[in-house]
Amino acid sequence: MNIGSILNQGFKKLSCSNIRNANLDCELLLSKIINKDREYVVLNLKENIDKKYINFFYDLIERRKKGEPVAYLINKKEFWKETFYVDKNVLIPRPDTEHIIEEVIKNTYKDSKLHILDIGTGSGCILLSILKERKNFVGTGIDISKKCIKISKYNANQFNLNNRAKFYISNVDNFLIGKYDVVVSNPPYIENLSLKYLDRDVVNFEPSLALNGGRGGFSEIIRVVNKTSTLIKKNGLFILEIGYNQKTKVIKMLKTKGFYIKKILKDYSNNDRCIISTRIWIH
Repeated sequence: MNIGSILNQGFKKLSCSNIRNANLDCELLLSKIINKDREYVVLNLKENIDKKYINFFYDLIERRKKGEPVAYLINKKEFWKETFYVDKNVLIPRPDTEHIIEEVIKNTYKDSKLHILDIGTGSGCILLSILKERKNFVGTGIDISKKCIKISKYNANQFNLNNRAKFYISNVDNFLIGKYDVVVSNPPYIENLSLKYLDRDVVNFEPSLALNGGRGGFSEIIRVVNKTSTLIKKNGLFILEIGYNQKTKVIKMLKTKGFYIKKILKDYSNNDRCIISTRIWIH
């Protein structure tokens, strides 16, 4: 069977299960199996494929039909300018989170020698993307999950950033190492009672630890703001991703801790998504 026929069969199966972007998903899954890029798959539709690959492809299609995210099936996700290794232990990077990298670039000088902290680093995608853009930065990433730290270290290694990125397994409350010029965080901010309303791809497969923000979605945000207030330098930059309905409470929280609100960023759906602030006074 050739590539075109295989893709067509996969498309029919996914379409029957109401999978969005079924064509793209099939192309990505097959490119993973035959170890070629997606462009090769699209341009070589008449090439015949070994039966063992076909069976493997259909196995992945069945998993995708049940909602398992493509990023987990192919163990990679594009973010910013790189492709990161991901698996079921880390949150899949979202395009909206790229706003954090954009704002760090806008608010720092290219040749600055700054120390950056990423709280809840997950795959390391935020911290490592920033370090790729700012060659004189050094970075620290923390996460409570041992498996997340293993993945972030793997990604740092593949981008040759081991010498500028350190990662620690740590509860945010217990982390006491260093003082930082820049702090970034995309903490869990979804209200626990709202988790069940997320897309099945998310709620059934992505780690609850990276999604569940507790009561009102503020539990982890409060801890991140409190910890940042003790670790950030005066005039330091703090960029925090939040839920669409959390802006007012988080701004009040930040002001109480001595932060000046510089900007509120919208995501691609025009929801409030990031708060950019600076620390103007220290207790």
